[in-house]
Amino acid sequence: MRLPPLNAVRAFEAVCRHGSILKAAEELNVVRGAVRQQIATLENHLGRKLFTRDGRRLVPTVQASAFAAAAGMAFDILQRAVLELEGAEQNRIRLGVPSAFAVWWLMPRVADMQASLGDTAVEIVPMTVVEPLQMHPELDAVIMGGEYRPAPGITALRFMEDEFGPVATPSLAATLSKDPAAMGALTMLASRSVPRLWDEWFAESGTPSVVFSRVQEFEDLLLALGAARSGLGIALAPRASIEDDLERRHLVAPYGFISRPSGYSLCCRTPDAKRPAFAALSGWLLGCGTSA
Repeated sequence: MRLPPLNAVRAFEAVCRHGSILKAAEELNVVRGAVRQQIATLENHLGRKLFTRDGRRLVPTVQASAFAAAAGMAFDILQRAVLELEGAEQNRIRLGVPSAFAVWWLMPRVADMQASLGDTAVEIVPMTVVEPLQMHPELDAVIMGGEYRPAPGITALRFMEDEFGPVATPSLAATLSKDPAAMGALTMLASRSVPRLWDEWFAESGTPSVVFSRVQEFEDLLLALGAARSGLGIALAPRASIEDDLERRHLVAPYGFISRPSGYSLCCRTPDAKRPAFAALSGWLLGCGTSA
């Protein structure tokens, strides 16, 4: 069987990855009609429908989802091969990092990281919503927090465990009793980027859920923690993201922290894991994680 047109496969893979024809069109810098035409071309070539409709949404079939995953891996391999053929700089890593982790954990250590990596340049890309690497072909690696199971073709190195717990300013924390139910008198500061974080803490700490007097949501965890530092309420924070605030007593943890052994992982494409630049970054992160 002849291989399908490359442009049609590219459009199809982008639609599956984004879950949207509009977003796929924006990535490919074409109009939506062109993406629809490429999907039709691919379906005609393969002799089968690749999507079903759920209201206004296009949902890939099981076989189409598997094909999209394989196509994504193939495009990643092809992109890397082109970079090597062109002699592109191999000592450069574009690293996606959760915003709060980037600001409060990584950036205070970035000078040490650069000194350790020598000629390897790391471009840090803060991510409001951290998504798996296969959804970001423009990145070389991402740091994932929490439970993460790497996809085929992705190598994940867990470099640090973590803890998390409710945090507030010392003055607000002083109004609380030893019973976590007392938090209900404060404003719960939540992040849309990690919407289940409070639920996970209640479940993992064995604490009964608290009914808060008020809930204020922010776009990402970085903003929620900034609000906590300003005394607006109580937020749930990964300890690694607020080490400096704890040391300076800008924030305190009135009910302590509980361990999250899933911690943080550096995720890269498996062929890249063998590059000296990634070996150097992995070694540095493991050293920092051990001493954290």
